[in-house]
Formats: sequence, C-alpha cells, structure tokens
Amino acid sequence: MSQSLPSVHDRNFDQTIERAGVPVLVEFWKPGCGHCRALTAELERLQEAAGSTLLIVAMNTEDNHQIPAELEITTLPALALFRHGEFQRFIGGIGTKEEILKQLAGEEP
Repeated sequence: MSQSLPSVHDRNFDQTIERAGVPVLVEFWKPGCGHCRALTAELERLQEAAGSTLLIVAMNTEDNHQIPAELEITTLPALALFRHGEFQRFIGGIGTKEEILKQLAGEEP
C-alpha cells in the first residue's frame, strides 16, 4: 500500500505526539489490509478538510511493535486520538470522513 499520510515510528512516536500542538489522530495499519487502504483514503480527505487543526499520521504495525503493543491494538485498521501528548481514546465509526468527524466532534474540549 502506498501510504501518503506522514509516517510515525516507535522511535519518534512520543516526540511527534507531544510536539504536535494540535490533536493527533493515529492510523494503525499494515500492508495488504484492504480496510486500511480504504480508511487511509478517507483520512487523507479529513486531513485536507481539517487543515492545521488536526494532525493525522500513520503507523505500519508490521514495522513497529512497541506502540501498538502498549495500546493493545488487536484489529486493523485502528484509529487512536491523542491530545496534549496523551492518549484519549480509540475512534469508532471507521468508514467515512463524515463518520470520523462526528466521532472527533464529540471529543472537543
């Protein structure tokens, strides 16, 4: 899968999340996952709509094991929301940009 969202890795995950300055949505995916491909396309649309108010990054779980293990990721794709460097929750409604936005809207401070 050609991943066009910025990649994050075990080694730079904490630094990326803590320095973002905006909420961070992390997609956990792996190559060959059709649902992951579909979600990535929706997340790209979401990133365009959100602009600088949200950072969306992707983590390949085949190349990175520490963070997915810490978060107990068991199914893919998975979306995790972080604010101020801290895990908030997993985002449900995986499917369309609109469904994801509805989930995010319920989490605004």
